[in-house]
Amino acid sequence: MLLLCVSVVAASALAAPAPGTNGEERGAAQERPDAPNVVLVVSDSFDGRLTFYPGSQVVKLPFINFMKAHGTSFLNAYTNSPICCPSRAAMWSGLFTHLTESWNNFKGLDPNYTTWMDIMEKHGYQTQKFGKLDYTSGHHSISNRVEAWTRDVPFLLRQEGRPMVNLIPNKTKVRVMEGDWKTTDTAVSWLRKAAVNHTQPFVLYLGLNLPHPYPSPSSGENFGSSTFHTSLYWLKKVSYDAIKIPKWSPLSEMHPIDYYSSYTKNCTGKFTEREIKNIRAFYYAMCAETDAMLGEIILALRQLNLLEKTIVIYTSDHGELAMEHRQFYKMSMYEASAHVPLLIMGPGIEANLQISDVVSLVDIYPTMLDIAGIPLPQNISGYSLLPLSSEMFENEHKFKSLHPPWILSEFHGCNVNASTYMLRTNQWKYIAYSDGASVSPQLFDISSDPDELTNIATKFPEITYSLDQKLRSIINYPKVSASVHQYNKEQFIKWKQSIGQNYSNVIANLRWHQDWLKEPRKYESAIDQWLKTHTPPKNISTKIRK
Repeated sequence: MLLLCVSVVAASALAAPAPGTNGEERGAAQERPDAPNVVLVVSDSFDGRLTFYPGSQVVKLPFINFMKAHGTSFLNAYTNSPICCPSRAAMWSGLFTHLTESWNNFKGLDPNYTTWMDIMEKHGYQTQKFGKLDYTSGHHSISNRVEAWTRDVPFLLRQEGRPMVNLIPNKTKVRVMEGDWKTTDTAVSWLRKAAVNHTQPFVLYLGLNLPHPYPSPSSGENFGSSTFHTSLYWLKKVSYDAIKIPKWSPLSEMHPIDYYSSYTKNCTGKFTEREIKNIRAFYYAMCAETDAMLGEIILALRQLNLLEKTIVIYTSDHGELAMEHRQFYKMSMYEASAHVPLLIMGPGIEANLQISDVVSLVDIYPTMLDIAGIPLPQNISGYSLLPLSSEMFENEHKFKSLHPPWILSEFHGCNVNASTYMLRTNQWKYIAYSDGASVSPQLFDISSDPDELTNIATKFPEITYSLDQKLRSIINYPKVSASVHQYNKEQFIKWKQSIGQNYSNVIANLRWHQDWLKEPRKYESAIDQWLKTHTPPKNISTKIRK
């Protein structure tokens, strides 16, 4: 039951043989009867900063706190692309976005791609997936395929409904996101009926929609998901007085990419402090409901005597801006959007350990294989997290060199009018755009400016240049941007051909229909010019292990 006391779970001792280490030759799971089970819970849009102070003070997250106390917390974990499908493609493949070419929510991994779960199954693990996957494609794929033209011509796309809150009438309702609860129940049922009776180890994946905002049908036929929706039951888990009202730059002083994003997300209008605070409060309440679903899995494992034999990992595909930087949603390299939770607990995992090293979701793939005792392939972008979190490694510094002191994130999808690249190190966040010349970069000192309010790229040109050179040594981002431009045009042409004679009517009634109808010939001409613009052929060179 949901309301079982967390302290009961806390009594469980986590003392089982530690998993194997990176680089060893180890047997498959069928040859290791003591191989740990693995449960991976992945939510959507969860701001990773909520898992540690001071963010954790604003909402009660008892099961995340339980994982922190009994496992390892990664304080600087990031998505490799702040949008659903590309992020999940990186997580399931262990490869950066420009290597999977999962550019947006239309183009993910090939459905037959061999994921870490496929490999674990081949090595004797019983496998099961429930809930949201989205690493091959997403439900909002058509707009991602078609709307690229709006980002490359003088056309401001007001895409989303204005962010808003909705409190359901039933004040005591616990299961607000009924679909996620049903999926969680199914996963618990599987644990009780299948996993507990199997002699071989299992790996279970649970994907949740929360705390992603809900669809907003009131916004029109092509509505976005801009409604933060909860009940009073969950709002009571939020400390309203602790909610911070984020500082905004004046519209005239915003970075051009930020302004475009704010506009397309329908956030350039006036918002009262109460509106902003309510949006953030409702978002935190949705995070509390997410935490409870994670708790159902933890409690089930404990009741089935599986908790001591199971490594539990919790993370998210990306974060949620929740009105920081005058935006909601994700699609940004700011901390609220790109910073994700990452907690690991179970046999052999250090308890109450906080890791400050920068890591990212591509590290999930090698970590899963490392847990299973499967040799790690050399051609992946990620690194196992076990050397940082396992009790086997008393001298943590000895193994830090296994993971580089940087992470890469990139974004090529909707609501932003230029491909975006982030290089994050312990102190710095460097963000480059497009070809590196046509749009000015951003540099933030995260240690002294955690809210990322002051772009110091021009103030410290030597650091900016050095980080840009490092970024270019990892990814030839001007060529990647050109490749994405070419892909967008090819996809638009294919879509246009698939529509046939209905093209003029269909394109006039998509999300941008109000502005399109004012000057249809002007925009049709802009599209024709966009399609004719020469883009260099795709030739992406990259180095991933530096």
